[in-house]
Amino acid sequence: MRSACRLAVLLATLLLAAASGAQETAPTEARQRVIDLSDAEPRDAAIQSRIENIFAQIDSLGGVSVSVTEGVVKLSGQTANEAQAQRAVELAARVDRVVTLEDNINRTLDLESNLAPVVSDLRQGASHFQRALPLYLVALVALFVVAWLGHRLAKVDALWRRVAPNVFLADLLAQAVRIVAFVVGLIIALDILGASAFIGTLGGAGVVGLAIGFAVRDTLENYISSIMLSLRQPFRARDHVIINEHEGVVVRLTSRATVLMTLDGNHLRIPNSNVFKAVILNYTRNPERRFTFELGVDANDDPLAAMATGIAAIEKLEFVLTEPGPKATIQSVGDSNIVIWFSAWVNQQHTDFGKGRSLSIDAAKAALEGGGFTLPEPIYRLRFDGAPALPQPAGTPAAAETAKPAAVRADDDILDTRPDEHLDKIISEEREQKGATDLLDTSKPIE
Repeated sequence: MRSACRLAVLLATLLLAAASGAQETAPTEARQRVIDLSDAEPRDAAIQSRIENIFAQIDSLGGVSVSVTEGVVKLSGQTANEAQAQRAVELAARVDRVVTLEDNINRTLDLESNLAPVVSDLRQGASHFQRALPLYLVALVALFVVAWLGHRLAKVDALWRRVAPNVFLADLLAQAVRIVAFVVGLIIALDILGASAFIGTLGGAGVVGLAIGFAVRDTLENYISSIMLSLRQPFRARDHVIINEHEGVVVRLTSRATVLMTLDGNHLRIPNSNVFKAVILNYTRNPERRFTFELGVDANDDPLAAMATGIAAIEKLEFVLTEPGPKATIQSVGDSNIVIWFSAWVNQQHTDFGKGRSLSIDAAKAALEGGGFTLPEPIYRLRFDGAPALPQPAGTPAAAETAKPAAVRADDDILDTRPDEHLDKIISEEREQKGATDLLDTSKPIE
């Protein structure tokens, strides 16, 4: 019993002590959470005074009224346009201790109030231009003088011809001098005007330059290809070439394209970017050229004897080279014929390739036929199932023989194997035209 009473007394004592501790702690925490209201009115007044003083310094914001309550700024009154109202809002929002802002400004859109700043700016701009006009003239004169000196230096052709390996690079260097002189003059002029920061802006506009570079990528590629072709010299003027699928004789190499004269006498312009990457076959580089053709004999004939007969006939032709001499091989054996492949070489400087091949085919064919070899002809099997006989007109023989055309003796023009000079004459006239530039230089080694 006594122990129970003692326990009860102890518990009561502990509860009283805890309650007293809580009473002592609570006022302290309450005092920490309470906002000191003693500075409330001076703070709002200070915010309002600061904003009003700022607006008083700006003529366009003189009609804006300010009220501040608990850090909440309310703007009222009127401005001429939306831009002035937004400016007032931005300035008020930048003041310290502003909690939020409420825009109640009336945009009057008054004509006179909106035009007055524009007229004032124009007057100030005109006055500033009038004061700075002498400085502008000095900067313009500096730009003109430097650019003119660069232009005069670029026109000294003898200097650039001596520095550059060919005409195209010489013109390119001269043009580069003009551009550099203009850029230097522009920098001097901007420095005179005190626009050095603008020069830095131009230097930082590399992204724009990169975008322009991508836009003119094809043009730059063609331009660079022209430089490389003028240095490589893959062909000469009057060379018979095949560039990819295009065949013709080279007329000239310009800064943009390679001009060919087709074998039909037509002009063909190929962009240099395509020529630089193309597969080029040059027939003129090596004057000796081989031609080939095929002839068939009957399957019962001796193919080796036919080969010997054809080679002997080709060797008798004056335009056919003896070293290397003509050759023949069996190409294929069919059901009714044997195909023999003949080849021989000619010098294109003295013999037209097409004419020489044509006469060689004729000589081999005539020799085979004269030697008793049979050149096979197409065999057709016709089958008639009860077809009635066609009536013959009166006076017409039943079996009329087909008249053969009279043989015409080959004249000297057909037997003439000299190269055709007509196309070369046309190309010479093209190259002699005034003002026509050619980047091909015969003094440079050909690749």
